Amino acid sequence: MKKFVSAGVVAMLTCTVVAQAMAEQVFKIGHVAPLTGGIAHLGKDNENGARLAVEEINAKGLTIGGQKITLQLDPQDDAADPRQATQVAQKLVDDKVVAVVGHLNSGTSIPASKIYSDAGIVQISPSATNPAYTQQGFKTTYRVVATDAQQGPALADYAHSKGIKSVAVVDDSTAYGQGLANEFEKKAKSLGLKVMSHDATNDKAVDFRAILTKIKGENPDAIMYGGMDATGGPFAKQAKQLGLRAKIFAGDGVCTEKLADLAGDATDNVVCSEAGASLEKMPGGGAFKAKYEKRFGQPIQIYAPFTYDAVYIIADAMKRANSTDPAKILAAMPATKYTGVIGTTTFDSKGDLQHGVISLYNYKGGKKTLLDAVEM
Repeated sequence: MKKFVSAGVVAMLTCTVVAQAMAEQVFKIGHVAPLTGGIAHLGKDNENGARLAVEEINAKGLTIGGQKITLQLDPQDDAADPRQATQVAQKLVDDKVVAVVGHLNSGTSIPASKIYSDAGIVQISPSATNPAYTQQGFKTTYRVVATDAQQGPALADYAHSKGIKSVAVVDDSTAYGQGLANEFEKKAKSLGLKVMSHDATNDKAVDFRAILTKIKGENPDAIMYGGMDATGGPFAKQAKQLGLRAKIFAGDGVCTEKLADLAGDATDNVVCSEAGASLEKMPGGGAFKAKYEKRFGQPIQIYAPFTYDAVYIIADAMKRANSTDPAKILAAMPATKYTGVIGTTTFDSKGDLQHGVISLYNYKGGKKTLLDAVEM
């Protein structure tokens, strides 16, 4: 009798352990953005969006292949540096993540993409806008924003519509900044705008007075700046200090809530774009804003809604594949039709959005205000 009871107890314990093991399966989703350096505020904003999605999915419960699973965010810092980005990408592969949301910058997303491609891991960038990212022939690269091939021309079209006749162009020498500036310049020339000059700085610069003094002598109607807010803010501020009246045009890297802190009242002279719908125009924008601010106690900078939806898109692919196998998740991605905060997301054969939106803004009293939205 004792032996029988002992065997029963062992069996019960074994079943309990197995059940716990099945209930505690954890699968990692990588997230990469700069968490240190001049644009760390943008990186943390992206991470917060992804984290909020993971927390919600776990709270609701996710069952794949008949087993309840838990998602775990694996956040990494690439410091907006291409070399560090490839190191971090390899770390995530070694960590056996099932998919990656990131990177934030085009200049980090592009070199990291080969590593994810070689490993067969889905990479969804919430903010990399350089067209080259999805033009490498990789089946693993996706993005949930429009591209600079749409963003640059939209800015040039708007400048032309406002009577701008001449423009000086400046970029920060990154894949993003240079790519956006080039797309703007190409479209501007096709519209008949005179491009007075095209100068290059870098993404760590703090003093733009030499370039701006030269531009002041050229007397253009507008300046196109390709870069991020950490440099775009000082650029706009110094332009005003030097007495330049030219309107400053910039892309999504500059178009943040923090720009007013960096540029002061010089933001009143800035027109910028986002490679997606404005928060107030997103189907789920209002609800997302409320829960984001409640969870993190701070305003959304720019692309948190896109990282949030990117995580849900990965979870959706897992459900449709009924698998946590990265290869099967990848196979499910082309058929994505996910309706979330930013709207309904579907991809073309390259991994780009099928219906991108460009939003244009100016600043009034330091507050970003929507001017127009163009569906591409």
